[in-house]
Amino acid sequence: MPARIIQTNPTPFAQQAIDPVSLDIIENALRNARIEMDATLVRTAMSPGIREQGDSFPLIADHNGRMIVGQFGSYIGPFLDGFEGTIEEGDLIMLSDPYSVGGAISHSNDWLVLLPVFKDGRLIAYTSMFGHMSDIGGKVAGSMPIDARSIFEEGVRIPPVKIYAKGQYNADLVKLIMTQTRTPDWCKADLNALIASCRVAARRVVEMADRFGDDLFVSATEELLARNHRAMASLIESAIGDTPVSFEDFICDDGLGYGPYRIKCTMWKQDGRVVLDFDGTDPQSEGSINFYLNENMLRMFFGIYMIMVFDPQILFNDGFYDLIDVRIPEGSLLKPRFPAALSGRTHALGRIFDILGGLLGQKTPEFLNAAGFSSSPHLFYSGTDKKGEWFQLFQIGFGGIPGRPLGDGPDGHSLWPGFTNVPNEFLERYFPLRIERYETEADSGGAGLHRGGNGIRMTYRFLEPGTISIHDDRWFTKPWGVNGGKPGARARKVLEKPDGTQTVVGNKAENIVVEKDDQLHFITWGGGGWGDPLERDPALVAHEIVQGLVTVEGAQAYGVAIVDGEVDAAATEALRARMRDDRDATLPTFDHGADIETLRAGCQAETGLPAPIQPRWQLAMAAE
Repeated sequence: MPARIIQTNPTPFAQQAIDPVSLDIIENALRNARIEMDATLVRTAMSPGIREQGDSFPLIADHNGRMIVGQFGSYIGPFLDGFEGTIEEGDLIMLSDPYSVGGAISHSNDWLVLLPVFKDGRLIAYTSMFGHMSDIGGKVAGSMPIDARSIFEEGVRIPPVKIYAKGQYNADLVKLIMTQTRTPDWCKADLNALIASCRVAARRVVEMADRFGDDLFVSATEELLARNHRAMASLIESAIGDTPVSFEDFICDDGLGYGPYRIKCTMWKQDGRVVLDFDGTDPQSEGSINFYLNENMLRMFFGIYMIMVFDPQILFNDGFYDLIDVRIPEGSLLKPRFPAALSGRTHALGRIFDILGGLLGQKTPEFLNAAGFSSSPHLFYSGTDKKGEWFQLFQIGFGGIPGRPLGDGPDGHSLWPGFTNVPNEFLERYFPLRIERYETEADSGGAGLHRGGNGIRMTYRFLEPGTISIHDDRWFTKPWGVNGGKPGARARKVLEKPDGTQTVVGNKAENIVVEKDDQLHFITWGGGGWGDPLERDPALVAHEIVQGLVTVEGAQAYGVAIVDGEVDAAATEALRARMRDDRDATLPTFDHGADIETLRAGCQAETGLPAPIQPRWQLAMAAE
């Protein structure tokens, strides 16, 4: 049964007309409150993942639980439908179990707090924040075992519970939770930071309601939602066709040796609504790469993509959700059945953005983006130092953003715009390692009229023995180019011993033992290129050679001949003429580099790793 909301003042809010100036003030005040939530969090959290990288996501919702400002869309409605308890003034709810909120948080490392905001006895809003905890117990340091077969191996699962009930703090509950983690100081500080950020936003909401009046504030939130609905309805009508279009992409492997895993989506417009149907997506994995995709989260992803491509001035919120029909097959990679493991879900999460780009660009190729750095690769390093003290690093890597209609993709960037890099000085100060190299990986961005962004090469020298784990993707398939652009380079990981011996290691690897002075070359992938590379300005290519973004050899992908550091105009013209003669007259809309079987046949030679094996459930189906 749904949650019961206890209000001492049952008077309903009265709808009021709101002038444009007041609406604009409230809209921007809410936007600023969200920014203040982030600022509060990073100033009070302790773990590098939140404090330095910003792996956290805020939300301010209206009194019905619909997101007004935020990033991932609201999970509050589905949560309230399944929460068998009361919501009262002074409550603060915490949870981390993805299965308890329909995948609104996608793995157990994300701890979420939810604060109902009451004013004068009435529920007026909700504030919420979730962030990635560095460790929540489980079988491996970092609590994200790539080889997990069930969620029970991934650390503590927290169902919806009240940390505060009518203002009373449940210290025993928090103590119980903290005993499950290897980093209790970090986790407790981060949890307190999540709570503090929600309280800050709640104060700002109450201040707005005090200034404008409760009824006018609520009317403003409803108008913001309605305005977004009108804008999205117009975008859908102009940008989405009635004829179904399909696109598919792949997760390279599951960390158990099997892959690739297909994610397929078909899109069409029907009765003014968009249908996103994932029929054809592969069944769930035995490993942890499953992504329990919340339907509202996908609606928000779709809306963000539409808004950013077609009308970036719109402040996205939950107002348009009824315009999008999401269909995800039960038991698939995107809706696994409990207790499927979920800790490696980041690769499928990111790949959704590539798929949405491939779908939306088919009707309007001028807006088409290439495939980019659609993941958040992780490095874990842990052990005991000379003083006998435990150390544990969790770091998110960056890569190449795709080439775009308006220009090159940025080099060495995060999938999530709000993430920042952990400063090398911080890493070297607090962990037993040294960063030997941190630089762009030349030529890793796909060639095109607009170049794909380059990945990065980060070389770690480990100063203490320990274990490392790696979670990454795009080592088997390639980040595709569009409109004649070429694919970006794949990801690679190389472990180098002190004597110079190098070994290629997997991009999903667990508990690799490292010794003092071992080095790890952590190389991320680039974005695909956009447009005909033979149309790129040769002078720009030459300039990028000087910058270290393109090599002399790599310049040949653009048909540019470099002699003694300068563009040879005659040789360039001749080279480009030969390249045009040798290719098809019509450039491909999508260039994946090769089909799956061709990639499989050349995998060992090209990557230094054996090709993934076709998943066993596919083999069983083929036998039938």
